[in-house]
Amino acid sequence: MAPKTPAPKTSAAKSAPDAKRRSERSRRAIYEAALSMVSEVGYGKVTIEGIAARAGVGKQTIYRWWSSKAEVLLEAFVDLGQQAAEAAGGEDAFAALPDTGDVAADLKTVLRATVDELLDEKYDAPYRALAAEGVVNRELSEKFVQALLEPGLRLYVARIEKAQRDGQIRADLDPRIAMELFVSPLAQRWLQGTGPLTHAYTDTVVDYALHGLAPR
Repeated sequence: MAPKTPAPKTSAAKSAPDAKRRSERSRRAIYEAALSMVSEVGYGKVTIEGIAARAGVGKQTIYRWWSSKAEVLLEAFVDLGQQAAEAAGGEDAFAALPDTGDVAADLKTVLRATVDELLDEKYDAPYRALAAEGVVNRELSEKFVQALLEPGLRLYVARIEKAQRDGQIRADLDPRIAMELFVSPLAQRWLQGTGPLTHAYTDTVVDYALHGLAPR
């Protein structure tokens, strides 16, 4: 018995939409819609319906992937950071803080870059929205810390530990608490507007944190 000749593929089969590709396009459109809306109208006025309308998807599509606008914004912001890292040199571009052998210079370099990012309109509004919502939404706060803050904080801790081994920072200090001396002042100024956020300010924070306030 001769084998059957396979049926020719129809043009419809050839042009069948790729569900994965379509989903990725929708997801990216939702990210862009959420980030742009929070910058334009503020977090309080952003709605799932508004995000869906701007992204050109049904709101049921959003609820299939996320349970709230806060979760949409958090994931969109994480994605924004990943894109920035890739554009700067790949996924591992920020796998470690600089290590030139001078911990003060390295910390100043990183904190200056942090200031530039915090003052960038692209990051400012969504970052503030997530930080503010995290104050009243404990679950979101935990996700915000783990997804956005903790990876970077661990890099500071690792650089401080290296400086301890090199004898540039006291070996008996808790590197986690030492890290907070550098990053917490920036967070306070940025969130509460207690003063200008500048490179000169971050340089001074590093000098004060490393050398203390007592007379020398």
